[in-house]
Amino acid sequence: MKNSGTAAEKPPETSGKPTREGPYHHGDLRNALVRAAAELAETGGPDAVTVRAAARRVGVTPTAAYRHFTNHEQLLGAAQERAQQSLFGAMAEILETLGPQAHAIARLNAVGRGYINFATREPGLFRTAFCGTKATDPGPSGSPAFDLLSDVLDELVAIGYTDPAHRPDAELGAWSAVHGMASLIIEGVVADLDEEQREGAIRRMLAMVQRGLATGPNAGG
Repeated sequence: MKNSGTAAEKPPETSGKPTREGPYHHGDLRNALVRAAAELAETGGPDAVTVRAAARRVGVTPTAAYRHFTNHEQLLGAAQERAQQSLFGAMAEILETLGPQAHAIARLNAVGRGYINFATREPGLFRTAFCGTKATDPGPSGSPAFDLLSDVLDELVAIGYTDPAHRPDAELGAWSAVHGMASLIIEGVVADLDEEQREGAIRRMLAMVQRGLATGPNAGG
């Protein structure tokens, strides 16, 4: 025999079920999936980023996730963009510790430090930032970190530290040196170096980049 009390108790049970998809409206699910993909990349790198794994992490069905990302490449591309933004944030964070009148060389070293700090702190995201997908271009185009480096190099020309004739493609030289050091560290190639030795290697690499750019009339020495 049915009673009104039983009927009244059912709505709370059914209202709890939609938590798998209910909380996500107006594009929120897409953002949640991108965050989940970035979290997967933090621990497992780009290979850990899949639509099904992100859906599982968010708590929705793969079908719901596929409405926003039709394949692995699209989701990985979104995670890559997020990783690039995180890299830029790490570089900008160190720049903000400098005074507004900081020399351009100090700013150059700061962005290099921020780059390496991010790689060692978040190796999974670092690898994801440069993994390359069919959905995105992993090169410098559209990379906020690359644009930040370009701005600093323009400052070096403006103050006469770097000869304008040597400015074209200077980003690639500086980037290669810093990225190479970061990769050597996170891949364990220089694991035999203790913390002090590693710090010394980073300082010497940054000094090498600095000397290579010292071609202008105001470079000194």
